[in-house]
Amino acid sequence: MISVKRFQVNPLQENCYVVSDDSQECVIIDCGAYYEEECQAIDAYLREQQLTPVHLLATHGHLDHNFGNRHLFQQYKLKVEICAADQQLVERLPQQAAALFGMEISDDQPPVGRLLSDGDTITFGNHTLQVMHTPGHSQGSCLFYMKEENTVFSGDTLFRMSIGRTDFPEGSWQLMEQSLATIVTTLPAETVVYPGHGPKTTIADELQYNPYLRR
Repeated sequence: MISVKRFQVNPLQENCYVVSDDSQECVIIDCGAYYEEECQAIDAYLREQQLTPVHLLATHGHLDHNFGNRHLFQQYKLKVEICAADQQLVERLPQQAAALFGMEISDDQPPVGRLLSDGDTITFGNHTLQVMHTPGHSQGSCLFYMKEENTVFSGDTLFRMSIGRTDFPEGSWQLMEQSLATIVTTLPAETVVYPGHGPKTTIADELQYNPYLRR
């Protein structure tokens, strides 16, 4: 049995998730915490629940999903784990901040950790997440799927009633179509979807109501 805690963070209201089980180990997915109080809220939750974070995972390399990487490296020595195709994106967060948002963030960014590929597994406590490479929103976008828990963390590939943008320089509508087809043919209808923005949903609901998934 897992516990999923959502933190809605930064000006873009990105979903950062802390996923734990009864081992007291946890993974942090898409830490977009930008403001100091957001970082402190995550720290406080980890202390209160007596959790030990063992992995920092990113569904893709966009800035709003990685603002908090520096804090987690300083606090817990975690290095972000991300699909190899998005390595350069996450290594260039200050350039992303300037180009996309007119923002300045520290050049003192932590090194990237493990580079992930489709089919890789990530373990914590008594559970395993499987990497599903789903390019489209970015070249290295991926999902983290927990088969035994019927749960998937979909980043900006799949939202409730919508999908991620494909008009960024590294985006592709053709790849997004292929990725969506893989999702609906691979994941059971009862799978609970925790997206990168907005409320959770299920594959069944998206097949019924999401205009991009109707067959």
